[in-house]
Order: sequence, then structure tokens, then C-alpha cells
Amino acid sequence: MPEYNSNDPYAVDIDKRISDIQSAMHERDIDVYLGSRIRTMSFITDAFVPWRSYIVIPAEGLPTIFTFVIDCARLLSETWMDEDHVRGYFGAGGAEQIDTIQYFIEEELDIKKGRLGYETGMATYTAEGWLTHYEFERFSEALPGFEFINAHDIVDGASLIKDEGTINRFREAGRIVDAGQRAAREAIENGGWKGMTETELGGIAALAMRREGSVSEWNFAGLNEISSGWRTGLGACTPPTTKEFAAGEALMFDLHAMFKLALGDHSHNYLLTPATERQRWHADNFVACVQFVADSYRAGTTPGDLITECGKFAEERGCADFILPGVEHGIGLFGDEWRVGASMDVPIPYWTDPDHVYQENEMVILAMQYAAAEDDVGFRYENPIVIKKDGCELTSKYPLAIEEIS
Repeated sequence: MPEYNSNDPYAVDIDKRISDIQSAMHERDIDVYLGSRIRTMSFITDAFVPWRSYIVIPAEGLPTIFTFVIDCARLLSETWMDEDHVRGYFGAGGAEQIDTIQYFIEEELDIKKGRLGYETGMATYTAEGWLTHYEFERFSEALPGFEFINAHDIVDGASLIKDEGTINRFREAGRIVDAGQRAAREAIENGGWKGMTETELGGIAALAMRREGSVSEWNFAGLNEISSGWRTGLGACTPPTTKEFAAGEALMFDLHAMFKLALGDHSHNYLLTPATERQRWHADNFVACVQFVADSYRAGTTPGDLITECGKFAEERGCADFILPGVEHGIGLFGDEWRVGASMDVPIPYWTDPDHVYQENEMVILAMQYAAAEDDVGFRYENPIVIKKDGCELTSKYPLAIEEIS
């Protein structure tokens, strides 16, 4: 177990994370926890775990991760875990993941029966990592003495409030994304946008962020998402294409960086001249709505409150038809995205609880969409924020504005 270094601004207390999870396991009478989600790996190993992996957490003692054998040496070099707690599986009898984990639980941990917590559910993106139906059937057959309990909310609850080291990581990821946005701005100004494609701009921004310390454009929906013209009004998924920028169009640059598993994410928008009065009206509405929501975040408010108040504000400005429903999504270390809160006692399971009460040092992404397809224009704003007692902290400091670029 690594010692917590209070002098390291990015240090996280792994021992406390494991202790919090095991305390919740004791409260639920869970004897062993089988984690399979990317977010669970990130939270416990504090390392990048891209292959299909599983982590076994006993009620007492250290967790053990099982990953594809080709990645064991690399993972071992980057995590706090030792050789006894980083195991590999491969496609041979007795060595594939089901057999390996079954033997570990029953023979090495000497747990033959009891309650086994696992992770299942649904999400809005593919790479969540829930235990599949096939895996569930195989593990159930291999471990017949266990009652399987869906317990993913244990990890969700333990990771809800961010510690200072995690928040500092997000601040640094935000700084890196801002460097990407500055590089993008410099690339398109003074006619630099002419002949440039969405993919080229995405590469320019990615290089700038890599030079600042980013290790990944982590986003599952297209790495750096770049759109122009009519594509800006499509909504929340715009992987870059070879479309060239053109005069009179809107531009949307949604950039992503990763620093020590913390996710930088900031969207910025422009209008290429000549901008019409209608485009400017849309742009001013969007900036005003984003600022209104940013000013409304604080501990004690709820997602439902924000949606309602944003809707009223947009209605007053006459732009309610263009604001997409939603003002945020959850965020955490790599793999932890979308749902806000940890409780499963919600109106629609696996979606955000509209009555979730924000707490200090909780984080969400302030994420707003504006789409006016009939005018071939749309905007997006995303920025990870830290909830504070009397407001919120934006981790990206890039100015909120929609400039006109010639």
C-alpha cells in the first residue's frame, strides 16, 4: 500500500478508498466484491486499465486485479500494487478469467460461500464495463456457493466526493485543455481556418495538449470532437470529419485531455465571419444560458432545480426550443462518466436523480447543448466543475464567449 504523501498536490489516499469500500461491504454483509467497470479499476489501482479486467476485493486485506496477461508488466510498473496483486489471464484451460478468479476466491482467499458483490446495470456509452450476461452465468456456475448481489453503488458512493489530490488533478487537466484551446484559436485566426479540416484542427489541439502533459484524448465519442457549419447543430457526438471550414459557419471545438486519470473536457465555440444577426442572437442566448447555470451551482441545489430554472431563463429569452434538456453529467477518474449521484433509489434507474442534493467537493461536468438545425448552427459548452458551498469552481478557465473570427 503506498504511503499518502501530503506534500504531493496530486496524491490520493488509496488506503482510505479501500477502507471506505470494505466498510460499505461490511454494512451490506458482502464477503467479496468483484469489480469489472473501468471506473472501479481507476479508483482503486490509480492506473490506466484499458483491457477487460476484474478486481477482487475481500472484506479484509488488499484487492487483486486480473487483466489480460500481455498488459500485466506495464500495469505492474504503473500501479501501487505488487506482483501478488496483479494477475494475468489468457486463453487456456484453467488460465482464462473465470477459472482464474474462481480459484483465487475459493482457494487463495479461502472463501467458499457467502455474498458476492458485482457490478451490473446500464449506461449511455458502451465502455462502462458492467459484468456481461455471459460472464454472470459463468461466474454463477463457477461459484455456486455464492449469492450474487448487484453492489456497484458501493464504489459509486465511495468515489462521489473528490479529495484534494483528485481535484488538483482535474485542475491540471483543465489547464492542459486550455492550452489546446489557445492553440486552436491561434490556428484559425487571421484566415488560418481557410482550407483547414475538422480533423486537422483536432490534431493541432491534441499536439498542444500532449506537449503540456496530457496522455490521452480520452473521450469515447470521438476523442477531440470538432464540428463546423451544419454539423454544430447535430447534438452531443461530433467526431471530426474531413469537412473543411467555410466562411459564415459556426465552429465547435470540444477538447479532451487526461492527467493522472483526471479528465479535462472543455468545449468552445466561434462564428466565422460574416456572421448573420440570427447567428449572433443564437450565440448570445447560449452564452447567457451557460453563465446563468454556472452562477446557479452550489451545495444544496439539485439537478431538477437547475433544469427548471434554466428552462425559465431560456423561455424569457425566447430560446427554450434550442436548449437541449440537461445541464450536466457526472465525472470522475477515467471511465467514470454520465450519471450524477450514487443512489439507486431514483425515478429512472441508472439515470441522474433529479432530487440529488449536491455536496461540497462533488464534481460534475457543466454540459449544455444548443441546436438550431434550421439555421445550421449549434453550440456546446462542457467544463468539469467542483461544487462549493456558495458556488462552483470551473476547472477550465478559458473565457466564456463566442467570438467572430475573420
